[in-house]
Amino acid sequence: MAGYRNLQVWQLAIDISLKIYQATSSFPQEERFGLSSQLRRASVSIASNIAEGHARKAQKEFRRFLHLAKGSLAEVETQLIISSKLNYLSSDVAEELFQLTEQESRMLSGLIGSLGE
Repeated sequence: MAGYRNLQVWQLAIDISLKIYQATSSFPQEERFGLSSQLRRASVSIASNIAEGHARKAQKEFRRFLHLAKGSLAEVETQLIISSKLNYLSSDVAEELFQLTEQESRMLSGLIGSLGE
């Protein structure tokens, strides 16, 4: 397999993290160590798990880390819903992030499926 940096699923995860960092920079100051921090950590975890799993060089391990990435992605989606309901995100930014997370979910599922059992 090519390096993890060549994987579109990893590249998209990086894009999601960057957009999360940009979006959370306007959150209220009291959320600096709350929702903002959780969103950032969870988004970074998606790309990190993809990279770590790929580095393990065993398909079973890679698949396990891809499932962890999916869990982090679900965490991000949940936190985005909360952020949106609290009006911390504009509807445009929220919609863009939801579209990206849906795309990431499909890509992760496809890659997991391609690795078999």
